[in-house]
Amino acid sequence: MVSARREARERRETEYRPVMCRSIKTLREPYASDVTDDDVRAAALQYVRKVSGFRSPSTRNAEAFERAVEAVAAATQTLLDDLQLRHVSRD
Repeated sequence: MVSARREARERRETEYRPVMCRSIKTLREPYASDVTDDDVRAAALQYVRKVSGFRSPSTRNAEAFERAVEAVAAATQTLLDDLQLRHVSRD
């Protein structure tokens, strides 16, 4: 017999619809130009905050939080560097 608590959790999990955090800007052309390392880090920070649920981590979680921000920033920069975009002529 499945408990009511477990049924409620499973229902929430199947009803979840992922949405992008509105604070994260699009960093690729043509939506952004001259993207800086600070822009990439800010997006990574917003992502890690959203996923972790912490705006500012506790002292015991600060190192893990910072490592996550650095990893997401690196992955973001790699993605932006590797994207192949079609350039539409405006003539």
